[in-house]
Amino acid sequence: MTHPTGRPDAAAPATALRAPAPGWATEADVVVVGSGVAGLTVALRCAAAGAKVTVVTKARLDDGSTRWAQGGIAAALGEGDTPEQHLDDTLVAGAGLCDERAVRTLVTEGPDAVRRLIATGARFDADDGTGEILLTREGGHHRRRIAHAGGDATGAEISRALVEAVRTAGIDTVENALVLDLLKDGSGRAAGVTLHVMGEGQRDGVGAVRAGAVVLATGGMGQIFSATTNPAVSTGDGVALALRAGAEVSDLEFVQFHPTVLWLGPEAEGQQPLVSEAVRGEGGHLVDADGVRFMQGRHELAELAPRDIVAKGITRRMRERGAEHMYLDARHFGARMWERRFPTILAACRAHGIDPVTEPIPVAPAAHYASGGVRTDLRGRTTVPGLYACGEVACTGVHGANRLASNSLLEGLVFAERIAEDITAAEGPARPAATAEQPYTGAPGAPGEAPLLASEARYEIQHIMTHGAGVLRSAESLARAADRLESVHDAAAAQLRRDGKTAEPGVETWEATNLHLVARVLVAAALRREETRGCHWREDRPARDDAAWRRHLLVTLRPDGALDVRSTDSEAFPPPTTPRTETESRP
Repeated sequence: MTHPTGRPDAAAPATALRAPAPGWATEADVVVVGSGVAGLTVALRCAAAGAKVTVVTKARLDDGSTRWAQGGIAAALGEGDTPEQHLDDTLVAGAGLCDERAVRTLVTEGPDAVRRLIATGARFDADDGTGEILLTREGGHHRRRIAHAGGDATGAEISRALVEAVRTAGIDTVENALVLDLLKDGSGRAAGVTLHVMGEGQRDGVGAVRAGAVVLATGGMGQIFSATTNPAVSTGDGVALALRAGAEVSDLEFVQFHPTVLWLGPEAEGQQPLVSEAVRGEGGHLVDADGVRFMQGRHELAELAPRDIVAKGITRRMRERGAEHMYLDARHFGARMWERRFPTILAACRAHGIDPVTEPIPVAPAAHYASGGVRTDLRGRTTVPGLYACGEVACTGVHGANRLASNSLLEGLVFAERIAEDITAAEGPARPAATAEQPYTGAPGAPGEAPLLASEARYEIQHIMTHGAGVLRSAESLARAADRLESVHDAAAAQLRRDGKTAEPGVETWEATNLHLVARVLVAAALRREETRGCHWREDRPARDDAAWRRHLLVTLRPDGALDVRSTDSEAFPPPTTPRTETESRP
């Protein structure tokens, strides 16, 4: 494998994480990994069709990214709005890289999917007189089509309703469990997962859930950056698992940085409070320290331009002024509107000593959403038979180079229903084979096996990615990030070669190793894409180049640890079974 700088790349991770052999096992028809809107919707639909379902989640059932979603869920529910108008806004936001078939599926099936969500028990804000759902507007939308709940607690309400429905249905759940790797049968089909349960009881430590269908709904990977809106559990575990299993991932270079995240100081790290786009949708203004609305004149929608444009506008203004943040001014809302419409944001700001009723909110962009992920077709099927993906972990082609605000919850909902239909159609999912192969579970130091990274590598990876592959990128910064990521691996590999020792298997070392793999893929794709498009901003390649780059990058992990990077022929995805050609090694 050749490094882009011309020197050998020593990073060669194994095709499975180092872990003890499973000490327990259980069986199901379907195992769903993740408990956000996507995962729980799959579980409910499959169970309703008679399938035996096990849901595995990294923390508690209601601790995923869905709970943190503030703004709402987009769908053409309002008078005068149509799926076609929603499609147009999505395609514009996606900067020429949306798969139109996937977007049309989303916007056409979306309204009824939201209605079924309401029937499941989700309660959206409604007009006191008419009972009609209240709709707001967010960046990139030309109409009010965002349904919200609890003012700015939409995700929490959706999570509440789905968790309650799952518990009422008696679906088997395994909480506080980190998924490790995919099990396959002799034909290479998914046959379950290995996982580590962080607790005590019958299911404790490393075990296995054998199932004829595996659904990844593990959420995002925002923790590869120092500052993110993502919860601590968002360490890219699903993408890393899929890569080790041989699946294709796509568009990982397109990480959306939310423009308005509460600025907590230059040393703040980890999950940061989000200030929803809906604040701007209701009339909040972006201003600099002098009160100047700098987004006016930059885009026809000003503060409501697509997120990549607003994030770039804020970043540019910060550079021009030598400032660490800008401001979101919504003092004109008054106390009553803040308390009624944005109670969660109001409480978060006041907890950090800022009162939006009387002062502007300091904001800056932070990593928010991965538009790319494990590549799927319109039924959620990946390039590995029996393995599905939906929600943020997946790349359906809906988001293109930049997600349209509030399309994420809808994508999880719509494609989860499609996955459930595919799994339970006809004869239903295949039962797991009794002789299903297990991934490598040997002792540390086995020949040819890569080390686990120490837990502290997580913070080094975050620093590398924030400074080399953040909002502003260049060939130089990305090559430097690639070098430093390689060095992180090299140090651990050298110790393994020297004395046969590696970091002890455990949640923190598995997470650090997953983050490292996902970071390598993101940097490789960002280096390869020599243009600026959507939320991928290359300072050395500031123009969008449709002739060369209106296409997707597909990445797979070879058994020797090399990354194969190839491009599609157009903005449309090929079928998942298309043979790979013209591969290129990348770090």
